[in-house]
Amino acid sequence: MSNKDTTNKPRILIIEDDELLSSMYFTKFSKEGFDVLFCDNGEAGLSIAKKERPNIILLDILLPGINGFEVLKKLKEDGATALIPVILLTNVSEPAEMEKGMKLGAVDYLVKVFHVPTEVVEKVKARLHL
Repeated sequence: MSNKDTTNKPRILIIEDDELLSSMYFTKFSKEGFDVLFCDNGEAGLSIAKKERPNIILLDILLPGINGFEVLKKLKEDGATALIPVILLTNVSEPAEMEKGMKLGAVDYLVKVFHVPTEVVEKVKARLHL
Protein backbone atom coordinates (compact mmCIF):
# COMPACT_ATOMS: atom_id res chain seq x y z
CA MET A 1 0.00 0.00 0.00
CA SER A 2 2.19 2.83 -1.18
CA ASN A 3 0.93 5.71 -3.21
CA LYS A 4 3.53 6.27 -5.95
CA ASP A 5 2.20 9.64 -7.20
CA THR A 6 4.55 11.73 -5.12
CA THR A 7 4.35 15.07 -6.95
CA ASN A 8 4.64 17.61 -4.15
CA LYS A 9 2.63 15.47 -1.76
CA PRO A 10 3.69 15.41 1.87
CA ARG A 11 4.99 11.93 2.69
CA ILE A 12 4.03 10.21 5.94
CA LEU A 13 5.38 6.94 7.33
CA ILE A 14 3.03 5.07 9.64
CA ILE A 15 4.68 2.43 11.84
CA GLU A 16 1.76 0.50 13.30
CA ASP A 17 1.23 -3.24 13.81
CA ASP A 18 -2.57 -3.12 14.01
CA GLU A 19 -3.71 -3.90 10.45
CA LEU A 20 -7.13 -2.30 10.90
CA LEU A 21 -5.64 0.96 12.20
CA SER A 22 -2.98 0.99 9.48
CA SER A 23 -5.62 0.55 6.81
CA MET A 24 -7.83 3.25 8.33
CA TYR A 25 -4.97 5.77 8.57
CA PHE A 26 -3.72 4.85 5.08
CA THR A 27 -7.15 5.68 3.66
CA LYS A 28 -7.57 8.84 5.72
CA PHE A 29 -4.14 10.31 4.91
CA SER A 30 -4.39 9.29 1.22
CA LYS A 31 -7.72 11.12 0.91
CA GLU A 32 -6.06 14.17 2.50
CA GLY A 33 -3.42 14.24 -0.23
CA PHE A 34 -0.53 12.46 1.50
CA ASP A 35 1.86 9.95 0.02
CA VAL A 36 1.46 7.19 2.62
CA LEU A 37 4.09 4.59 3.51
CA PHE A 38 3.58 2.09 6.28
CA CYS A 39 5.01 -0.95 7.95
CA ASP A 40 4.13 -3.11 10.93
CA ASN A 41 7.42 -3.30 12.85
CA GLY A 42 10.24 -1.10 14.07
CA GLU A 43 13.08 -2.59 12.04
CA ALA A 44 11.23 -2.04 8.77
CA GLY A 45 10.23 1.43 9.95
CA LEU A 46 13.86 2.43 10.48
CA SER A 47 14.83 1.13 7.05
CA ILE A 48 11.95 2.87 5.27
CA ALA A 49 12.56 6.14 7.14
CA LYS A 50 16.22 6.17 6.09
CA LYS A 51 15.48 5.23 2.47
CA GLU A 52 12.33 7.29 1.83
CA ARG A 53 12.87 10.30 4.12
CA PRO A 54 9.21 10.99 4.94
CA ASN A 55 8.13 14.47 6.02
CA ILE A 56 6.71 13.03 9.25
CA ILE A 57 6.38 9.70 11.06
CA LEU A 58 3.45 8.34 13.10
CA LEU A 59 4.92 5.75 15.45
CA ASP A 60 3.25 3.24 17.74
CA ILE A 61 5.12 2.25 20.91
CA LEU A 62 3.97 -1.35 21.24
CA LEU A 63 5.48 -3.08 18.22
CA PRO A 64 6.85 -6.55 17.48
CA GLY A 65 10.65 -6.69 17.67
CA ILE A 66 12.06 -3.36 18.77
CA ASN A 67 9.52 -1.08 20.42
CA GLY A 68 8.62 2.45 19.39
CA PHE A 69 10.87 4.06 21.99
CA GLU A 70 13.88 2.23 20.54
CA VAL A 71 12.82 3.19 17.01
CA LEU A 72 12.51 6.84 18.08
CA LYS A 73 15.93 6.75 19.77
CA LYS A 74 17.57 5.26 16.67
CA LEU A 75 15.83 7.75 14.36
CA LYS A 76 17.10 10.67 16.42
CA GLU A 77 20.66 9.26 16.57
CA ASP A 78 20.91 8.88 12.78
CA GLY A 79 21.85 12.04 10.89
CA ALA A 80 19.72 10.94 7.92
CA THR A 81 16.52 10.79 9.98
CA ALA A 82 17.18 12.95 13.05
CA LEU A 83 15.22 15.95 11.79
CA ILE A 84 12.09 14.04 10.73
CA PRO A 85 9.31 14.94 13.18
CA VAL A 86 7.88 11.91 14.98
CA ILE A 87 4.44 11.78 16.55
CA LEU A 88 3.89 8.88 18.92
CA LEU A 89 0.41 7.42 18.38
CA THR A 90 -0.23 4.73 20.95
CA ASN A 91 -2.57 3.33 23.58
CA VAL A 92 0.12 3.68 26.26
CA SER A 93 -1.21 6.56 28.34
CA GLU A 94 0.96 6.53 31.48
CA PRO A 95 2.49 9.98 32.20
CA ALA A 96 5.97 8.48 32.64
CA GLU A 97 5.79 6.92 29.18
CA MET A 98 4.57 10.20 27.67
CA GLU A 99 7.48 12.03 29.30
CA LYS A 100 9.93 9.39 28.04
CA GLY A 101 8.64 9.76 24.48
CA MET A 102 8.98 13.53 24.52
CA LYS A 103 12.48 13.35 26.05
CA LEU A 104 13.53 10.95 23.27
CA GLY A 105 12.53 13.56 20.70
CA ALA A 106 8.89 13.05 19.76
CA VAL A 107 7.12 16.26 18.73
CA ASP A 108 3.77 15.04 20.05
CA TYR A 109 2.26 12.12 21.96
CA LEU A 110 -1.26 11.06 21.04
CA VAL A 111 -3.24 8.36 22.82
CA LYS A 112 -5.24 6.50 20.15
CA VAL A 113 -8.46 6.20 22.15
CA PHE A 114 -8.56 9.96 22.76
CA HIS A 115 -8.15 11.04 19.11
CA VAL A 116 -10.29 10.22 16.10
CA PRO A 117 -8.42 9.91 12.77
CA THR A 118 -9.54 13.36 11.63
CA GLU A 119 -7.87 14.89 14.70
CA VAL A 120 -4.68 12.96 14.03
CA VAL A 121 -4.63 14.21 10.43
CA GLU A 122 -5.15 17.78 11.64
CA LYS A 123 -2.28 17.47 14.13
CA VAL A 124 0.00 16.12 11.39
CA LYS A 125 -1.02 18.93 9.02
CA ALA A 126 -0.42 21.53 11.73
CA ARG A 127 3.03 20.09 12.46
CA LEU A 128 3.88 20.27 8.74
CA HIS A 129 2.28 23.74 8.39
CA LEU A 130 -0.17 22.50 5.73
